[in-house]
Amino acid sequence: MEAIIPLVIQVITGVVGGQAVGAAVRQIDLGQLPKLISGAVGGLAGGSIIGILLGGAAGTDPQATSAMGGLLGDVVGGAGGGAVLTAIVGAVMKALKK
Repeated sequence: MEAIIPLVIQVITGVVGGQAVGAAVRQIDLGQLPKLISGAVGGLAGGSIIGILLGGAAGTDPQATSAMGGLLGDVVGGAGGGAVLTAIVGAVMKALKK
């Protein structure tokens, strides 16, 4: 159960990051579903990358890293990853429409 909580946090913050980029950058003309999916996938990827860079990997002992550092890494990585992937998907979809 403890291994699922970081994933849920990464998905939720990824969706939030994707929605924020979609609202802030009007040139990214995505529908709601692509923003949700790209945000969630980007959140998982970003959270995993930040977790690895900070020294903890998915599935490791939760006592190996501090709880607050892990939570902060999940939130920042999830939001950042969701925002970046949503921006990339939006740019690619805009280029394909031309």
